[in-house]
Amino acid sequence: MKTKIILSTLLMLTFWCNAQTTDSALKEVQKIIEASNKTFSDFTNKNDGSIVARYTDEACLFPPNGEPKCGAKQIDSFFRGGPQVHVIFTIQHLYGDPKTAVTEESFYEMTDMNGKKLDDGKVIVIWKKTKDGWKMHRDMFSSNHPAKQG
Repeated sequence: MKTKIILSTLLMLTFWCNAQTTDSALKEVQKIIEASNKTFSDFTNKNDGSIVARYTDEACLFPPNGEPKCGAKQIDSFFRGGPQVHVIFTIQHLYGDPKTAVTEESFYEMTDMNGKKLDDGKVIVIWKKTKDGWKMHRDMFSSNHPAKQG
């Protein structure tokens, strides 16, 4: 009986320590993603293709009301020539393996450069850890509002 209690205690302690490590590791990844999200608009507004460096080589972008855009060339063409905007992302949930890949669920608010609200919606991004750091591997977003007709 004493052995069972000791083993159970050790097992619970192991699980508790592992959970703490995982939570801490996810929090570190979240800080990295939040920093990346803060500069997202800066890269899209440059209109020079630099946004592509934020994505993995095999990345796909899934925009609303359109076909998937996979690979650097298609992702660049999606963002190039777009309007100058500012986007704020607010992470709602982050889960996954902080050593390989995590999923971000966020809300976004988009404004013009004068601060006038243009849109708000939601985002799901699968982030992949690469030799060059955390990069977006799958990026899907949609507005909270109906598509404009016409």
